[in-house]
Amino acid sequence: MQSPTDHAGKALTKNKHLVQWVEEMARLTKPDQVVWCDGSEEERHQLTEQAVASGVLLPLNQQKLPGCYLHRSNPNDVARVEQLTFICTPTKDEAGPTNNWMAPEEAYKKLGALFDGSMKGRTMYVVPYVMGPVGSHHSKIGIELTDSVYVVLNMRLMTRMGRAALTMLGESNDFNRGLHSTLDINPERRFICHFPQDNTIWSVGSGYGGNVLLGKKCLALRIGSYLGRNEGWLAEHMLILGVESPEGEMTYVAAAFPSACGKTNFAMMIPPKRFKGWKIWTVGDDIAWMRPGEDGKLYAVNPEFGYFGVAPGTNVKTNPNAMKTIAKDTIYTNVALTKDGGVWWEGKDGATPAELTDWTGKPWDPGAPSKAAHPNSRFTAPSTNNPALSKFYDDPHGVPVSAIIFGGRRATTVPLVMQAFNWMNGVFFGATLGSETTAAATGKVGVVRRDPMAMLPFCGYDMGTYFGHWLRMQGTVTNPPKFFLVNWFRKNQDGKFLWPGYGENMRVLKWIVDRARLRVGGQETPLGWVPRSGDLDLSGLDIPHEDVDAATNVDLDEWTAELDSMGEFFKTLGPTLPNVLELHRQVSLERIRIMRDGQKAATKSA
Repeated sequence: MQSPTDHAGKALTKNKHLVQWVEEMARLTKPDQVVWCDGSEEERHQLTEQAVASGVLLPLNQQKLPGCYLHRSNPNDVARVEQLTFICTPTKDEAGPTNNWMAPEEAYKKLGALFDGSMKGRTMYVVPYVMGPVGSHHSKIGIELTDSVYVVLNMRLMTRMGRAALTMLGESNDFNRGLHSTLDINPERRFICHFPQDNTIWSVGSGYGGNVLLGKKCLALRIGSYLGRNEGWLAEHMLILGVESPEGEMTYVAAAFPSACGKTNFAMMIPPKRFKGWKIWTVGDDIAWMRPGEDGKLYAVNPEFGYFGVAPGTNVKTNPNAMKTIAKDTIYTNVALTKDGGVWWEGKDGATPAELTDWTGKPWDPGAPSKAAHPNSRFTAPSTNNPALSKFYDDPHGVPVSAIIFGGRRATTVPLVMQAFNWMNGVFFGATLGSETTAAATGKVGVVRRDPMAMLPFCGYDMGTYFGHWLRMQGTVTNPPKFFLVNWFRKNQDGKFLWPGYGENMRVLKWIVDRARLRVGGQETPLGWVPRSGDLDLSGLDIPHEDVDAATNVDLDEWTAELDSMGEFFKTLGPTLPNVLELHRQVSLERIRIMRDGQKAATKSA
């Protein structure tokens, strides 16, 4: 096996635990050679040339998109495979009812047989990386062994990869052990297994980023959430942004949204003209690791170093900062190719180009029923390309979080914004978070899919126990953030959105910031605080006040049905659900009943 050296022959590590593990995995997978990655520019250039020569990457027009390349994956391998993703704990109860479970011994045996000789004729790349700022007490070290040059180049964009990780690791045995092989990209031989007690991830049979960039959902969330519970911190599917006022006051917000709810757009939002002098700074667009600070506040870091975003629907209107971010040094996956070497996807700015090659490499007709770009096509881009990147994105101490937001896609019931009464009420908001399905996804419209904390596919252990960890964290966060629920997607009776969204969400965000800083009013409802008339800055916004009133309305009948639905969801979580959450649901129902009785009595007396 090649010794742990860089391209110049200099030693990369003397860590005996790491070297022994790499040797063990090489004996299992039997690669022709083992290459240790150092993260250098020379290495990037060499691996990119190799990827182009082998057809893994297709160079794009370097005048239009400098440093950009296109990758086309196997059509059977274009998304995360939740049904093939397992949490491998000693007992099924530890994984909980919302996760797929496999016993560790069974998983190691089953996947070990698939890994046996899986890298014959291939190169094993040793990819050391840091999740979080280098040297930060927030951060974790991972090592991914992979036979995919596409994975190596993506991990370089998504993590702090290379020599810095090995230097930070030193002689320690505390690192995540990740093993990946594309094998034959056969869905029948595809598994993503997490072993929380071993701090280990094995992924086989896939080349799609969400399944094989092991620092992302696998380590940062599934393993991270387990480590966070044991070590007293939170690993969350949340963006982190900073709101800067014209006077220079900075307020940091973390926010969790299920898919298709505008998470990246919110993280990179540009305020409307009315908010001249206000700025939004992106710390992270997807994942937050949060720890209590000595001052009792909750401090957050973005463990990632890049963006792995969905391309369709991204344009200058929805996310101008994202469009600038992906204009260079970006890997595009499964988008369409234009005649002049550019990229295109549904929802991109401008007219559909006359001649396109679709995401599978075939000529595409604008009249065809199929999409030119895959609906889950992606871009992988460095965060340093983002013009709105916070100067604290790499701060080892993290940023203090003043507000935590949960948001879903709901046509009714959930108001534009509502503040929780307290920490426990905020955890209830997160625990019952849901989004409505679309006809395209399920054939049914308006079916609420519960996605607690937007973590349903990513929590690495039992969900009820996870809620309990959130509740216990209040004991260590003595100066806690305020909690909010938002919904940009409420509709009127004609099916039209009541709120314009996008940059106009700044108006809601300002109310959230002002509430977090205790300087604006609100109206109490049985469920939380909502803005009173005049609390939201609507100047320059051309929508009827009736629409705003409807968007912020709390309908007691709708919420009675909503709370009943939450009760049914709670029953699926089993005996580990904290009693206080069910009691809070019942108290909320009783408060609604009492208020409704009061309204009836007032109407009768009038």
